[in-house]
Amino acid sequence: MTTRWNDVEVRAAFPALALVDDGKPRLYADAPGGTQLAARALDRMRLSLVDHCANEGGAFRTSQRTDEAMIAAHQVGATFLGADPDEVVFGLNTTSLLFHVSRMLARDWQAGDEIVLTRVDHDANVAPWLIAAEEKGVTVRWLDVDPETHQYRYDMLDALITKKTRFVACNHASNFSGTINDVRRIVAAARTVGAVTMIDAVQSAAHLALDAHALGSDLLATSPYKYFGPHAGMLYMKRALSERLVPLKVRPSPNDMPHKHAPGTPSFEAQAGTQGAIEHIAWLGERFGEAAGKPLRERLEAGFAVATDHETRLSKHFLKGISQIRGVTLYGIADAAAVSGRVPTFSLRLAAATPLKIAERLALENVYTWAGTFYAYELSGRLGVRDDGGVLRIGFAHYNTVAEVERILALLEESVRAR
Repeated sequence: MTTRWNDVEVRAAFPALALVDDGKPRLYADAPGGTQLAARALDRMRLSLVDHCANEGGAFRTSQRTDEAMIAAHQVGATFLGADPDEVVFGLNTTSLLFHVSRMLARDWQAGDEIVLTRVDHDANVAPWLIAAEEKGVTVRWLDVDPETHQYRYDMLDALITKKTRFVACNHASNFSGTINDVRRIVAAARTVGAVTMIDAVQSAAHLALDAHALGSDLLATSPYKYFGPHAGMLYMKRALSERLVPLKVRPSPNDMPHKHAPGTPSFEAQAGTQGAIEHIAWLGERFGEAAGKPLRERLEAGFAVATDHETRLSKHFLKGISQIRGVTLYGIADAAAVSGRVPTFSLRLAAATPLKIAERLALENVYTWAGTFYAYELSGRLGVRDDGGVLRIGFAHYNTVAEVERILALLEESVRAR
């Protein structure tokens, strides 16, 4: 039997949510830049750092426990990604992982080849490929975005992707507009010419159950600190691609577990913390879904389902409220009836003040939001805000509440009246 969603119980799973500063509770509306850590992630990290703080591959107990913990983290990570354990690569963060992969992938590129990038992606899924293309004399072609709908110009795909295309990168959910993109369509187009594909799922991973095998991409990146874990990167690399890439490693280096393309000695505690973060999502499925006693993948899917239901309530409440405030420009889907097409990441500008000034006013009330462009370099330029202060970004996770949304809306209304 499904247990009704309980804000108090959910928030109790995040120690940071109980903190108060100068009598003011913290209101975390900064989730797109990084969520708070679930207690399960912290517990896993502490165990790693205290019970078996040792490097991998040794004959002694703590090293062996590190090996066991790494294997477990890869297994849990694979279930989260919809992949196999030998297709999971951990790294410092998504940006450094993609730079690392770009060095391996571009070895075979030649002058006259082409790659396709987009005007929507975080620059971590643009700059590494731009640099590699410049070094190899490869032509870069761009998939544009419709500035009115914030959707990809899918009608461009047939002309952009040709027999010369070697690589296509795209974005699952925008960290700027929150738009969920039809990445299957892009991947399918790229596969017709045998191009390698890369999906940036960093912003979607906290809100949508991922299935790398079903999406069909060769690469898919996530950042655990965006889904209740520690600062790290976790990448899916399709086995067929992994087998043909030459590892970029020091000599000698074993090409076995946990993954031959891992860039050096990993943060074992970050891997353990990522496992704990994923277990938190599974707990949501056990507690508020109908997945108690089910396999991990089913618990995760149930966890995402109940979290999405809650986030949908938050998003609808926010969109209805923001539509009543004068002088607001919202970038992304604004129709409360169409929230299934976005994640709860909202970028906006108020005529009353610059994004930074609004963020500073909110910060005085212990409300945490972001101002800027958030490395959405191409998109912010396409929308004309890159050199004009960017936007105010407000983002929610399943630990936020309707009362917090109302608090933010009231403060935004006050900012308008105070002009």
